[in-house]
Amino acid sequence: MRTSTRRSRRLGAIAVVAALATGLLAGCSSDPDNGSSDNDGGSGKGKTTLTVGTFGVFGYKQAGLYDEYTKLHPEISIKENVTTRTDVYWPKTLTRLQAGSGTDDIQAIEVGNITEAVQTQADKFVDLGKEVDKSQWLDWKLSQATTKDGKTIALGTDIGPMAICYRKDLFEKAGLETDRVKLAESWKGDWAKYVDLGKTYMKKAPSGTKFVDSASSVYNAALGGESQRYYDKDGNVIWDKSTGVKKSWNAAMTVATSNMSAKLKQFDPTWDQGFAKGSFATVACPAWMMGYIQEKSGDSGKGKWDVAAAPTAANWGGSFIGVPTAGKHQKEAIALAKWLTAPEQQAKVFAKQASFPSTPSAYSNLTPAAATTEYFSNAPITQIFGDSAKTIPVQYFGTKDQPISTAITDVGILQVEQKGKSPAQGWDAAKAEIKDVLGQ
Repeated sequence: MRTSTRRSRRLGAIAVVAALATGLLAGCSSDPDNGSSDNDGGSGKGKTTLTVGTFGVFGYKQAGLYDEYTKLHPEISIKENVTTRTDVYWPKTLTRLQAGSGTDDIQAIEVGNITEAVQTQADKFVDLGKEVDKSQWLDWKLSQATTKDGKTIALGTDIGPMAICYRKDLFEKAGLETDRVKLAESWKGDWAKYVDLGKTYMKKAPSGTKFVDSASSVYNAALGGESQRYYDKDGNVIWDKSTGVKKSWNAAMTVATSNMSAKLKQFDPTWDQGFAKGSFATVACPAWMMGYIQEKSGDSGKGKWDVAAAPTAANWGGSFIGVPTAGKHQKEAIALAKWLTAPEQQAKVFAKQASFPSTPSAYSNLTPAAATTEYFSNAPITQIFGDSAKTIPVQYFGTKDQPISTAITDVGILQVEQKGKSPAQGWDAAKAEIKDVLGQ
């Protein structure tokens, strides 16, 4: 779900929506304060106080990890500084990093900002690769936070492995297969097969329903499984030549120019209402999306939703935490960062709020909340998302990755889906916006 602190002039109005999305990535909810708030894990009196700067809700406090750590280390107190919106958090963090003062002892970094951090701020972070067993993390996750010369500036927290969440009651009414295993096999390997099923669904679609929420949803999900996105491994912009972008765009255009889309903009109020009303039968579903579905669909959706493996292994979202060199308590901060991102702690956060770990050894011990499993028809959630996580391709992100993505989805695709423009016109609109983003 892609988020960013960087926006072109015309994308300024989109920033709030993107920020809301990031709040979900960080834990499927957001702090009500638009500034910052403190969550103290101890009294701090006569102790070393470590500050943890985050955006949205990371789940550490909610899962009781701060309390647990301070009991293990009574000489430590923890204060979490939460800035809800990343369009506020990341620029503020960059300013402090560049100034060499004012940073928290631990700073969170969203996946949409990790490339910028690696390429422009690596010297402002401790090399945590020297402090941990790097084999604990998924290779592709670790590589996102590692410089070309091998410095790991941050440790992975959660990831967003992809599945398809679907309304099995609507599938049954449309005469479609409802078994999650058979469905996964029917579209395995190609998002075009998933789109083709949408055409079949619409032939007998229950009144007032569509197959999918939006064309942008399909685009983002498909692109999440492509190794080639907007930049190549050398940092060159290749979005208009990228095979991954073209394949994902084509899948989205098939949806946008058909009758299978509810034509909703994700994270808008109308999208939320679509969940509540049962307006669409499927949605691209990274792990954190399950919490969102439960909240927006409400009790009426319990037992009607199910989960099947996505056409291809893909990732949507995720974050990191790093230790700035300007911090006052580097030794203690390193120890806390290692502990918070250890497999055991990542599993505890998953149990609390379904943030999927980036450490594979945690997968065998993952225990989703009973209510979540029941809501999604007792689907084997950990197996589905775990299998996806292990085979997600390495992707290269750039410093303007997120604004480019937003230009394609919120300008290009919406031109076609909601305003009736042709795919060529939508592409041209996105291209003009991207030139603005890149300052061309």
